[in-house]
Amino acid sequence: MEKEKIRGLRLNYKVWLETPDGKSVLGEGKWQLLKSIDETGSLKLAMKRMNYTYRKTWDNLRKIEQTLGFPVIKTVRGGSEGGHTSLTDEGRFILELFDRFQNDCDPKFRAACDQIVRELLES
Repeated sequence: MEKEKIRGLRLNYKVWLETPDGKSVLGEGKWQLLKSIDETGSLKLAMKRMNYTYRKTWDNLRKIEQTLGFPVIKTVRGGSEGGHTSLTDEGRFILELFDRFQNDCDPKFRAACDQIVRELLES
């Protein structure tokens, strides 16, 4: 095998949340949407930050909530402060679950993937 031809390749992976029966709930993109809602307190600002359309955003949120069977966001319309959107307790749990993975596990997974490739190239 000519190792120069394959040098630079790397292993990659995706992580997602799924129900006990294997239905996908959300992955990194939807996690980022929830994170953006939490950080901005605004669905409109979160959509703008993610470069999502109104329809795509609501479709994503509805899919999450329908699959889980409970709301992940709560909205307050209008008023003197213009309204806001926040995560429910369950939505915050999901956000923290992904945040913990990103902070605790992701660096270890990436290092392990890189190590596997290095070892195979050296053999």
